[in-house]
Order: sequence, then C-alpha cells, then structure tokens
Amino acid sequence: MASVAVLRTVGVSLGHRDLASADHWILDLDVRPVLACTHLVAEPHRHVAISLTTAAAYESAPGLEQAAESAAAGKFGRAVIFPGVEDLVGMLTAGEIRERSAIDRVEVLGSGVADDDARVDTRDFVRPQYRDGELILTTTPAAGGVLVPFESREPTPCCANH
Repeated sequence: MASVAVLRTVGVSLGHRDLASADHWILDLDVRPVLACTHLVAEPHRHVAISLTTAAAYESAPGLEQAAESAAAGKFGRAVIFPGVEDLVGMLTAGEIRERSAIDRVEVLGSGVADDDARVDTRDFVRPQYRDGELILTTTPAAGGVLVPFESREPTPCCANH
C-alpha cells in the first residue's frame, strides 16, 4: 500500500534579510509546497520568515526558531506559491484571476474591489497578501487603462531619483 503524504504548515526562519532572497529560497525548493508565504518578523532581529504547507521537513537557523513558529501561526502573509499561481501570466481580467487561482479578491489600491472585467497585466509576478483569511491581490492603475500588481518584481528603491 502506498503511503500518503501528510500536509502541515511549518515555519522556517533562515535569517533572510529581504523578500527577494526569501522568494528565491522558496522557488528553489526540491519539494514544491502547496502554499508558501513570507512574513516580516522583528524578533530576534528584523528579517523574513517563511511558512510552508508541505509534507517536507525543514529546520530553522539556530536562534530563529521563535520567528519560524510565529510565521507558521501567522494570519497574515505574502503568498509566493499558492494554488493557480502558475496560471497568472500575461493579461487577464480580475475575474479570470479569481477563477484560475486561490485569490479571493482583486483590489485597486485606494479604490476598493476591481470589476471582474478589469484588465490586469500580471507582468508574470503576482504576490497577493492574506488579510482576514482571504487572499487579496492589490493592484494599481497603469498606462493603457490596465491594472498591474502593486508589488513588482524589481521595485524602485525609495528616493531613487534624489
């Protein structure tokens, strides 16, 4: 009889200093988790911890176990891997995004919920956030009357033009 993998949510804290390095670690895993989120933590120092829904086991760096536990128990997080993420490429409507993935809602920053027919240029980089148990993609208006995800793959550093 074949064994059945048991999925559980585990926290991992390796001391990643930024979201990009945590994302790379997640995307390089040999066993792809069902869900992977990043969490900004302050203890014992500011860094990015990770929660994974997976059958695999992971260990945190020494001294960062508390941050890992916090990530695993966290109600908020930035999703890197989630059901349907691989189908969120190119230009889609907000309705298609909800139909193809685990995203519950597409919002326009400062304007509320996007209409289902609103066009979203995913730029092949979608990082929704969990809020109150829902996975929400925040977007902003862009040229050509489309929406784009608020978080971009290569953000402009604060004060870059100063």
